[in-house]
Amino acid sequence: MLRELRRAAGLSGERLAARCAMSQAKISRIETGKVLASVIDVEQIVAALAVPDEAAEKLVALARIANVGYTSWRSMARTGLWRGQLEIKALHESSRVIRQFLPAIPSGLLQTPDYARQVLTSTMKGRPDRDVDRMVEARLSWQQVLEESDRQFKFVLTEQAVRWRRAPLSVLIGQSVNLLAMTERRNVEISIIPQSAEVLASPLNIFVIYDERLVTVELFSGTVALRDPQDVAYHAELFETFRSRAYQGDEAAGFLRSITDDFRRAQEMGS
Repeated sequence: MLRELRRAAGLSGERLAARCAMSQAKISRIETGKVLASVIDVEQIVAALAVPDEAAEKLVALARIANVGYTSWRSMARTGLWRGQLEIKALHESSRVIRQFLPAIPSGLLQTPDYARQVLTSTMKGRPDRDVDRMVEARLSWQQVLEESDRQFKFVLTEQAVRWRRAPLSVLIGQSVNLLAMTERRNVEISIIPQSAEVLASPLNIFVIYDERLVTVELFSGTVALRDPQDVAYHAELFETFRSRAYQGDEAAGFLRSITDDFRRAQEMGS
């Protein structure tokens, strides 16, 4: 459609590229479908071609749809779910600032080996088979990126994410102790939203923001990737909304200590 509009306007690829401040090669790759045009790319092109409003809105809407990718766990299982763990590792390594909202469980970056094994072992019917040992190994390999002080990691967890009985108490104690240790890292910020906090937004999904370029949203059946700058900006605003209602710094560390103590008391009582 973009190619047809350019030709109808009587412009060469080079002249359109000059109007859009893009390279002619990029225009060619977009028109031939070799690269996915971003929403901003399409907005610049339709503006340069003076496309009528109705048609321009349609093209921009199509670009937004094209920039949303969904990958199901079943499709990943065909090539090995552990490969998905390596793809996440690559995303971490290519980003400088990573923000994660975690309403259900701690991030893989924050998990102990025992907790990771519990989380990655399927307990639901209909879930695809998985090589748990290989997935745990791949997930733990992510955590090396935390050693790189030039990267920043910001995690917002709900109290529920820390307290949820996703594993035996002995494993939960080790996991909460690990979270507490993470609060001491200079490039890691852990914030905890207490159940008592008033938060005027619903914690619907886990989501991760990679710099200002990509958001991944985790569903029960798979993962959605959002690249539209408006979607990324919306999730960044949402992240800050949740973060503003959370315990941070020493307050978050103290709250984690109290949760750890609760787990230990429950273990002593045999519950």
